[in-house]
Amino acid sequence: MEPITGRALILAASAIGAGLAMIAGIGPGIGQGYAAGKGAEGVGRQPEAQGDIVRTMLLGAAVAETTGIYGLIVALILLFANPLVNLL
Repeated sequence: MEPITGRALILAASAIGAGLAMIAGIGPGIGQGYAAGKGAEGVGRQPEAQGDIVRTMLLGAAVAETTGIYGLIVALILLFANPLVNLL
């Protein structure tokens, strides 16, 4: 069996790190679903405040989505533009 080279180790660790970074998409998905449910509840209770409720809910969903996008960007960098691969 061949010994693991430094490049292979970096690529393996990068693949594991990219997988872990994609787990970051679970949180925004749960948060956005929860926010949409609570927004629908709020509109059901106070239909006259629909504009304010929907606006606040959409702003919160946009902020929550950035966490998932950051995780995706980190995963893509680790897989396709990894600066550590060229060090060895």
